[in-house]
Amino acid sequence: MNKKLSTLFALILLAGFVSGCSNTWNGAGKDLQGFGNWLEETF
Repeated sequence: MNKKLSTLFALILLAGFVSGCSNTWNGAGKDLQGFGNWLEETF
């Protein structure tokens, strides 16, 4: 029972991360684009 409960919790946690993945990748891409623009302006 305890192993099933921990597996269920891990699957729910994984589903939460996967659902937020698209937002995270979009945000990371915007951050990298901003950093690249800053590098071009500075150097």
